[in-house]
Amino acid sequence: MNQIADIHAGDKSGTPPAVMPHSIEAEQQLLGAILTKNEVYDSVSGVITANHFYEPVHARIFELCAARITKNTLASPVTMASFMKQDEGLNELGGAEYLARLAASAIAAFAALDYAQMIYNLAIRRELIHLGQNISARAGEVTVEEEPKDQITKAEQALYNLAVEGQSNSGFKSFLSAAMTAVNTANNAYKRDGGLAGISTGFIDMDKKLGGLHKSDLLILAARPSMGKTSLATNIAFSIAKSYKRGSLSDGTEGTQNGGVVGFYSLEMSAEQLAARVLSEASEVPSEQIRRGDMTEAEFRRFVDAAKTLESCPLYIDDTPALPISQLAARARRLKRTQGLDLLIVDYLQLVRPASAKDSRVNEVSEITQGLKAIAKELDIPVIALSQLSRQVENRDDKRPQLADLRESGSIEQDADVVMFIFREEYYKEREKPADHELEKMAHWQDDMQRLHGKAEVIIGKQRHGPIGTIELSFEGQFTRFGNLAKSWQQDSLRDY
Repeated sequence: MNQIADIHAGDKSGTPPAVMPHSIEAEQQLLGAILTKNEVYDSVSGVITANHFYEPVHARIFELCAARITKNTLASPVTMASFMKQDEGLNELGGAEYLARLAASAIAAFAALDYAQMIYNLAIRRELIHLGQNISARAGEVTVEEEPKDQITKAEQALYNLAVEGQSNSGFKSFLSAAMTAVNTANNAYKRDGGLAGISTGFIDMDKKLGGLHKSDLLILAARPSMGKTSLATNIAFSIAKSYKRGSLSDGTEGTQNGGVVGFYSLEMSAEQLAARVLSEASEVPSEQIRRGDMTEAEFRRFVDAAKTLESCPLYIDDTPALPISQLAARARRLKRTQGLDLLIVDYLQLVRPASAKDSRVNEVSEITQGLKAIAKELDIPVIALSQLSRQVENRDDKRPQLADLRESGSIEQDADVVMFIFREEYYKEREKPADHELEKMAHWQDDMQRLHGKAEVIIGKQRHGPIGTIELSFEGQFTRFGNLAKSWQQDSLRDY
């Protein structure tokens, strides 16, 4: 068997080591332990992945072991040899004989975790060396296109990936690895009675249509002014944050079991105004009374009690105006690293600045939506971005929004996984009130207002992985609160929700 490779630290001048930090023998002995006692994999899978192995053949052996063990099938030198007959790298090392030698060199099961941690640490050191070399090389290239601040943002992004994921860039993923992730996601949904694979929004019908908020998805929530974009976003944020529960997950790691940590970029309203909206919903005190301080003693007590209850709510608000997309991403990374982050909300998209000035507004919005989608994928969280709609909605008889009504719709529609519109017909009908002497028209108008009062529609205009359609919600304007709309056949489920 190979001896442990020398780990060169490099000289004091900062010259990178001639041989990257690694230990072939540690990798061999850990793989041997897994091949002889499959339960060892369960204890080390939370520490290392195939990407942390220095020797590519070892990475492939570990990945195949993981696939078989998670399916409750045996991973031994004999079974592995039959699956890896065509692996040229393994054949060069001796094929089935090499697998048998790995098993013969196995360490004791109790030492496996220490070996896994050692392999992980060496992998991180290699990534840090690569990252340092890349930063140094980039800094040495003086170009007009890339400013030093852009290089700092990219370096921070790579360091974040390394700190959280154990690698500075992911590169290609094997289909085997991607398929295992997909199976785990489906399994989580199955355990919830086939309901949700993502985070619950707190709205029954919305959860049924979307399957919850899915990781790495960009969701656009668009509407004309006064339809309630910010209200619905804060309702979702509050519902998720107050349901937050952390604990041990099915894979043995620590993480979010329910709800989530929410980051809210409020580029239009101040943090205090946004907090007042959340407290209005929680305390059931009208938001305009909170603003004026016009509350009864009972209302003020409810307001204070709600504030105390929400003190520990993991909802973080950033109200810095006109944030560039690069800064928005950097702050989101920092929040995830320090507090955790399960959902990011941006209110609203058109107020985010591009990293650099573009020749047209369409190109600027395209850079912003691509940046938001990149954040969703990089941080592995859903991102909800609010968006304004163009005025052409007002010129139609049917004022229900369509995809074409999105401002700079090409890039927004293309980059989003889900596009939702808010429509409250009551808002428009209210402005069509006839004159008092038009008795027949007034009667029809009053009937319509009674039918539409307190109702809102959320129209799913695009969903990449699911159906489109309309969701009906209740709306209480005085508390800026949306809610589940009770239907006769839903009474029992609404009581339990």
